[in-house]
Amino acid sequence: MSKKLTILDIAKLSGVGKSTVSRVLTNDPKVKPETRAKVERVIEESGYVPSKSAQAMRGGSQKVVGVIISRLDSPSENRSVGSMLQVLYRSGYDAVIMESQLNRRLANEHLDVLGKRNVDGIIVFGFSDFDVERLANWQGRSVVIAMDTKATSSINYDNDGVIRLALEHLARQGARDIAFIGVDPCDQTTGYLRLESYLSWCDQNGRIANYQTGQLNLESAYKLVDQVLTQETQAISCASDTLALGVIKRLQELGREDVMVTGVGGSELLSFLFPNVFSIDPGYAKAGEKAANLLISHINGETDPEHLTQSPILS
Repeated sequence: MSKKLTILDIAKLSGVGKSTVSRVLTNDPKVKPETRAKVERVIEESGYVPSKSAQAMRGGSQKVVGVIISRLDSPSENRSVGSMLQVLYRSGYDAVIMESQLNRRLANEHLDVLGKRNVDGIIVFGFSDFDVERLANWQGRSVVIAMDTKATSSINYDNDGVIRLALEHLARQGARDIAFIGVDPCDQTTGYLRLESYLSWCDQNGRIANYQTGQLNLESAYKLVDQVLTQETQAISCASDTLALGVIKRLQELGREDVMVTGVGGSELLSFLFPNVFSIDPGYAKAGEKAANLLISHINGETDPEHLTQSPILS
């Protein structure tokens, strides 16, 4: 055939639907053996070559890495993935990106799927309930980001350092009454560790702690402002840039432009909309780059497991 065939062409030649061909290409076990054989025969006889994305889903020897991200709408994780993909693509790897939604069961299902597709290795964005022991099956071909674990190579963020840098900045600006809005401590990193950093700093510097924690979203931070804000409040330090945006909105409504705000994330949107807001970049992009390089070195058998802490990036 002179023209380049598509999945639709293969479906017509096989007498099946386009979705069935797609399931054959991704090794879906639900496809009947006789149907699979018929489609694969047409593919072989026609010389059909799947698109690069379809090849990635098939795994095998295509140099594919699985990436399990917590939330597709997370600005911080997207920055990590962006730099990660640049390294992977330069090294000839494709990536299959999946979303765990911070759900242990879903993350495990993704690990099973990636294992069946024979991807070369995986990078996982960890979370408090993540089943780290499941990575033992990957035999040194995995890296976890945002979580310190001995089960496999890991790249964690300096959660204590980012909050201390923010608080020291506020102190240099003359702020003494500094409140904190964070995430529920059941979250071990953004929640517990960043709150502990605030409490420790207050204790060491003779400040009275004033804090509230909630969910990692704008609305939660917006509602928590009224619970920490007093006439004496000079600043509110936030555990993330997302929380900082919610805090700023409420402060504007209350006419409290005198209250300084800090965030964690180095968000371009936050700095563009509110250039006076001080935000610490934990080094999300650098962590993604390091994770990709570390995984590739593991796949090539060049390095033993490593446990790194990414330092904040100061502009």
